[in-house]
Amino acid sequence: MDSKQVLNRVTQQLRQASTDSVTQAGQNNATPTDGQMAAINQIFELFRFNYHNQFLKAFPDLDTLNMAKRLWLRLLGDYSGEVIMRAAERAVKENSWLPNVHEVLSRCDVAEVLGLPSAHAAYVEACRAPSPKKDYRWSHPAVYFAGRATDWFFIANEPEEKVFPVFKRNYDILLQRLQNGETLEMDIPVALPENVSIPVSRDEQKKRMEHLLSSL
Repeated sequence: MDSKQVLNRVTQQLRQASTDSVTQAGQNNATPTDGQMAAINQIFELFRFNYHNQFLKAFPDLDTLNMAKRLWLRLLGDYSGEVIMRAAERAVKENSWLPNVHEVLSRCDVAEVLGLPSAHAAYVEACRAPSPKKDYRWSHPAVYFAGRATDWFFIANEPEEKVFPVFKRNYDILLQRLQNGETLEMDIPVALPENVSIPVSRDEQKKRMEHLLSSL
């Protein structure tokens, strides 16, 4: 890919961004956070350092650069700054040419950043967990809740190609909630005491008292 192709590739993205004024379904149109804006600025500095000549040809002036940053911020708006930054770093490691926004977007992995299992690993865990499900020691409550939302019977009786897309959708929703700062906690059953006291009837109490007095 020569420099002209790189420039055409970026320009096409920017034109699409300028003509597309409606946010597509599923994209975040909320106000960007400070962390997201900082991540976008850091990404472009990372690209400038690693792809210097390509970068200058792709973004020859400040207006083009700022337009690109707005596009990236809009398309990556569903992810935290940490997720965006890690995806960009991975794209740099895996590309000898200047990555585009879609290459970074495809590498955004919320589960990895949060320290949770991947969607497929979580699905396998949900499939293998014995009943009762609530008593199983899950790697994270999100796996349990994704399984419960998918339906345990459905998981146990249908093939992976039918179940996994549903499970992944539910798991991704939970990951998004966790990324936004929510907590997921499972109800912990109350442990039974070692000694259980059984109430004694009044007649039995009277008999015991009489027995005790007679033994004095």
